[in-house]
Amino acid sequence: MLDFAPGLQVRGTALHQRLSDYRLIAFDMDSTLIAIETVDELADLAGCRAAVEAITEAAMRGEISDYKESLRQRVALLAGLPEAALAEVYERRLRLNPGVQALIGACKAAGLRCILVTGGFTCFTDRLQARLGLDDVRANVLEVVGGRVTGRLLPQPWGDIVDGEEKKRKLLAVCAEMGIAPAQAIAMGDGANDLPMMGAAGLAVAYRAKPVVRAQADVAINEGGLDRLLEVLDPASVASVASVAGVP
Repeated sequence: MLDFAPGLQVRGTALHQRLSDYRLIAFDMDSTLIAIETVDELADLAGCRAAVEAITEAAMRGEISDYKESLRQRVALLAGLPEAALAEVYERRLRLNPGVQALIGACKAAGLRCILVTGGFTCFTDRLQARLGLDDVRANVLEVVGGRVTGRLLPQPWGDIVDGEEKKRKLLAVCAEMGIAPAQAIAMGDGANDLPMMGAAGLAVAYRAKPVVRAQADVAINEGGLDRLLEVLDPASVASVASVAGVP
């Protein structure tokens, strides 16, 4: 990859592209769109953060092949957590990563549809969708009974758990619905479970990502905000990117 700017790398195949060349952008949530891992924060309130964090980190590094099982294990440890903790994490701990609103605004102005596909939970994605004006969301549903988390996930019409393959399926389904080729989609993520959708999209963007993800990305944002993607795709920057690449 080319060192386009400090903390920003670009593969040659991503050069000369403009934001308006794309029609769809799909974001991961935890550690991509937002600066936390929500399941880890819930685990902190449940008193089992260390155990859950260890599973999360191994899953994001790609060391656990069965992502669904890793998520079931983490969610099971949340059993008994008061429902009020879900709102507490959103209101007091969740924060957007830098540049999120600027990037989404630019994408919408360029005519892109913006979607969120995550192994996280609807108690957070529903609020983020309204807050950021996202066009569609796919996420998991925590079961709550009697005001407490049961440690289980509820099945949905599309399946049981959003893993890497479900992220890819959702991206491809939205492309089909829009009548566009997957090459007209951007996928942005940080963990191993984002690789299937990143591999299916026309442009794969790694945001402060694990090494296995950076290695397969077209653009790697290692420092700064998500809006650094605009340094690569903004029409005004195409000439400078070509110059860095040594392209006449």
